[in-house]
Amino acid sequence: MTLFLASLFGAFGCVVRYLGEYAVRRHHPTRRPWATVAANAIGCGIAGFVAYQFTGAVDAHVRDVVITGFCGGLTTFSSAFAIPAILQREHHWGYAVTLIVATPLLCAGFFAAGVALAH
Repeated sequence: MTLFLASLFGAFGCVVRYLGEYAVRRHHPTRRPWATVAANAIGCGIAGFVAYQFTGAVDAHVRDVVITGFCGGLTTFSSAFAIPAILQREHHWGYAVTLIVATPLLCAGFFAAGVALAH
């Protein structure tokens, strides 16, 4: 059952990410990946909260469903590296370097915020 729910929540996380990307590009046509950065940071915040809020044995299933499923579908580490490479190829070095530096810092900060909310 956990596998099914993690898969379902993963699909939901993927749809949420897609809709975020679509909304940003529809209203702000740009090649800058602000929605991807936001999805990664928010996913890390949710993961931090869930990791420290749900600590019991029964809660392991909740953690698997939310962190592996939803957050796994929402966040995208592959895009976090692919997009700076694309920006670099298009000679947008400043944006590429900013993303490489800012993404892990934002994700760590949001994870810590999720942990703080759980306490």
